[in-house]
Amino acid sequence: MSKRALLEVIALGPEDAIAAQAGGADRLELVTDMAADGLTPPRAVFAAVRAAVDLPLRVMLRASDGFAAGDVAALCADAAALRAEGADEFVLGFLTPDGRPDLEAVRAVAEAIDGCRWTFHRAIDRAADRDALRKELAGLPAAAGLDTYLTAGSAQGVEQGLATLVAEQARTAAGEAGYAPRILVGGGLTLGHLPRLRAAGLDAFHIGGAARPAGWSAPVDAAAVREWRDAVDGPQGGAHGGAGGPVGHAVGDGAGV
Repeated sequence: MSKRALLEVIALGPEDAIAAQAGGADRLELVTDMAADGLTPPRAVFAAVRAAVDLPLRVMLRASDGFAAGDVAALCADAAALRAEGADEFVLGFLTPDGRPDLEAVRAVAEAIDGCRWTFHRAIDRAADRDALRKELAGLPAAAGLDTYLTAGSAQGVEQGLATLVAEQARTAAGEAGYAPRILVGGGLTLGHLPRLRAAGLDAFHIGGAARPAGWSAPVDAAAVREWRDAVDGPQGGAHGGAGGPVGHAVGDGAGV
């Protein structure tokens, strides 16, 4: 494929960001508190990361574990503060208790980020009907900045979601309504999954734990990111067995987000 594949890495602070950039990441997802699968980072952390690297940063807007929006006014205030600091790309996604997209919360937060590009995160993998979710969001004028879905294809992870990811990529390629946003594959992603995903035309990948062979208590490892960079750039994602190797092991890759 002529278009370079996108590699996004979860960063918790400047040290992670610098290592991710050194390893060849294209973009960062900036979060705090991975014990809760990633929450909104403090404004000061965003500023420090922005000063440390020149990679695009997608900043999480999420107040607590789970997929309920919670205090929407507080989320909007956080978004406004991060915008004032210079953030211009975001990650968000909210569901109602019955698994439908929380359109009121999405609308409010999308309006607060004022047309910035954003990712709807793995709440899609917990949706009651992922196809209906896509179409409802596509019909929401405030969601015009939605350009990416972060998804494993399944709440259980990429291994269980491969068929869904391949099918949804085909619908994206066909230009089907609701399928215009790019698919960013993440959540239990391993190097061993890449050949099938790349062969199907998927070209954007998200890693967190896989960039930290020593675990979440350790920073991003530039060499681990480089292995992923080389793999996603290789012919059809390379021929890695990945799932059992130390870098292919992807537990904790932001399974929620």
